[in-house]
Parts: sequence; C-alpha cells; structure tokens
Amino acid sequence: MTTLYVSHPAALDHAMPEGHPERADRIRAVDRALEDERFVGLVRALAPKAAPEVPTLVHPVPYVQAIIEASPQDGYVQIDGDTLLSPGTLEAALRGVGGAVHAVDAVMTGECTNAFVAMRPPGHHAERMTAMGFCLFNNAAIAARHAREAHGAARVAVVDWDVHHGNGTQDIFWDDRSVMYASTHEMPLFPGTGARGERGNHDTIVNVPLRAGDDGAVFREVFEAGILSRLESFAPDLIIISAGFDAHHLDPLGSVRLTEADFGWATRRLMDLAERHAGGRVVSVLEGGYSLKGLGLSAAAHVDALMGR
Repeated sequence: MTTLYVSHPAALDHAMPEGHPERADRIRAVDRALEDERFVGLVRALAPKAAPEVPTLVHPVPYVQAIIEASPQDGYVQIDGDTLLSPGTLEAALRGVGGAVHAVDAVMTGECTNAFVAMRPPGHHAERMTAMGFCLFNNAAIAARHAREAHGAARVAVVDWDVHHGNGTQDIFWDDRSVMYASTHEMPLFPGTGARGERGNHDTIVNVPLRAGDDGAVFREVFEAGILSRLESFAPDLIIISAGFDAHHLDPLGSVRLTEADFGWATRRLMDLAERHAGGRVVSVLEGGYSLKGLGLSAAAHVDALMGR
C-alpha cells in the first residue's frame, strides 16, 4: 500500500489577519505531525498549480474569473465576514485545486493506493457561485468531477466529516446522480444546512447531523448506520474524503467531542469499503481543523490509517 502526501509552501502564503482561525500555522501543524519517523514511507509531492479553467469543472467561468480579478496585489479583499483574499491566496487556492486533481490522477492510474492533500484555503463551503466560510474553490467537488471526466469514474462518493456541513459540495452535486455526498456535522451550526431531509434530486445526498456534545461512540454509530450503509449500496468507484478535523474535542469552532482515534477508525472503515468497491482508491483533502494540537494529532491518525496501520 502506497500513500501519497501532497502539499506546497504556497499554502503558507494565503495570509489572513491576526486572530483569524484559518491561518498558515494549520499547515505547519500537519507538516510537523507528518515529520515523525513513522511517516518515512510516505510518497511526498508538491501540489501543482491548476490552470484557471480547472475550477470550472464545478464553478461557472464568470465566478472563477471574478475570484481571479478580485485578487489583490497588497492588503486584503473581503468576500464576506470571514472569507478574504490576500496577495498569496490565488496561487494557494489554485495549488489546492491542482493538488486534489494530481492526487486523483495518481490514485486512478495506480501510481499510489490513496492520497492525502493538505492545502489551504479549504473548499467544502464554496458553492457553484458563492465563496464563503473561508472557501473559494471546492477542491473535493473538483476532484470528484475530474475523476469522472478524466478517468471515467461512473460513481464517486464524497464523504465529509468536518464539524461544519459542506453546503458547497451539496449545492454542486444536488442534481448529479453520479456523485453521492455524505456528511456528518454538528447542527445547529454554521452554515445552517445539512438537515436529514436534504436528500438531493436523486436521493444521493446523505446528511447525518450530530448534536453538540456528541462523542466518538455516537459518531461511530451514526457513521456506520447512516453513511457506510448508504455507500455500500452506492458502490463508488472512488471515495473522496473532505477531511475536516474540527469535530475534535479540542477545536474552538465546534462542540462535537471526537478524538483522533475516531478519525482513524472512520478512515479505516472507508478504506475497507473502498477495497470492496473501488480497488482501494481513496483521496482525502484537508478541510477544517482549528486547534493546532487537535489538527496535528488527527492528521497523523488519519494518515496512519491510510498507510495501513
């Protein structure tokens, strides 16, 4: 089993104002965690910079062009209350897209078994035409659409365990029968979407909300019954994980009480399912996670599992 780790120093250049939770230290925390000697077997690659047309796999051309044109030479451009562009943002975002696409290519061609892409800004709140929640381009959704367009994947599952619902991914795939979007997330919490009744036009949207204070036992129960059972029936050709680690009990932006062991467990369960249906193919992209300690511990547990430990 070969695991690919994709990142790039440009992720550090997406500068945010002091005190903003989506900060460069998040990537440093992941990198430090994966410097441990037990990760010496990782195949490491730099995220390539995607051409501007690649995000148009899921975002309309005018939206992508507007993000490019809004990118500042200095200072900040504010998209909404917590989503900003700085001079290094556009390259970081395009390398986030490029890293996700590169990981899909590597997994779908058999170059590696699975992959983890650690870039920022995150992506799962980015809707087709709306940037929000720290997100500009929806990396997981672009990766899923690329798998279909470039590699002929008939069915792709996007599994999202970020503490916040991935409203953007849901918006993009609401009417796409070839993609199953399945999410556990805290409710009520930003962005306010993700109720059980939100099922998409083809019953391929699966929302399993958690409540504040729910712990790993609750998470594992609902993940098994509410998500894995649906994925088993869907039988995806590729699993993409929106790997947000802000459901960790140390995280300041959520109130779910998971530990790093819970993320390792969920990773292994998805890998088992991928072995049965997808030739083991799993691509994971970083979403949230705002406690540096919790993020480092969780990313390490996640990659441990991807490496077969």
